[in-house]
Amino acid sequence: MRKAFLQLHTAVFLAGFTGILGRLITLNEALLVWYRLLITVLTLWTLYFFQRKLHRISWAGIARITGVGVIVALHWVAFYASIKYANVSVALVCLSAMGFFTAILEPLIRRKKFNITELLLGLLVIAGISLIFHFDPQYKTGIIIGVISALLACLFPIYNSLLVQQYKPETVSLYQLSGGFLFLTILLPVYLAYVPASHLIPTLSDAGWLLVLGLFCTVWAFNLTMNALKKISAFTVNLTYNLEPLYGIALAFIIYREDKHLSGSFYIGLFLIVLSVFLHTWLVYRAGRKNKATVSNGALQ
Repeated sequence: MRKAFLQLHTAVFLAGFTGILGRLITLNEALLVWYRLLITVLTLWTLYFFQRKLHRISWAGIARITGVGVIVALHWVAFYASIKYANVSVALVCLSAMGFFTAILEPLIRRKKFNITELLLGLLVIAGISLIFHFDPQYKTGIIIGVISALLACLFPIYNSLLVQQYKPETVSLYQLSGGFLFLTILLPVYLAYVPASHLIPTLSDAGWLLVLGLFCTVWAFNLTMNALKKISAFTVNLTYNLEPLYGIALAFIIYREDKHLSGSFYIGLFLIVLSVFLHTWLVYRAGRKNKATVSNGALQ
């Protein structure tokens, strides 16, 4: 569990940096994600080929995994669009709604009982986002797209927690991101027809940041998360990812001084989100200690 949580928090820190990269890279959001996936997929196929980690699976398995990859691609496009229409801080705060959506969708998808505590913690996050939305209407479009991004983001950890029980994490990552890349390649001409881009080819600076985004913030972070899901529930993963705004917002404040453009309601909303994360962490820790005590008592008896 300790190793799984360390892997998860490393992945969350890398995820927090992606918001900064989203603003640094000047490409249209769909093109940004397309290049990100291109770099990631080429890296994974090459890496796993030489490491002999390429495994054959059934066509039905490929369809299931690549379907989740489509969700990943759409989530990334929505996330970077939220940054473009609002800013890094607002987009990252909206992503915290993952916990609320997970508390509703995971029981439905996995056919288990609803957890009232998880629902209440998720509602606390929604209250924080609502405060920001109500008092900062200038970010309305960015917030709406950001919430859609969070809805999409909550789905792939739920499905991945099921997939990693049947397939190796490397296999899931490879086919998932490859499926997302192929889907976005087909979608891209239509997207650009409605949302034109100022340029299609990345600048030299963009190319450098895209490499960082693809290799470190995608390949490495994705595999860390997949391994963590073997030991940690999807809800815990999603709620832990609520720390992503803290890392990203801190960087946005330092690099872009976004704190000068945010009202007091933003900080109140952020406080509610942080509170939900710490409450959940405490509850998980307490439950873990109780389970250990039960096991110890059982062994003594």
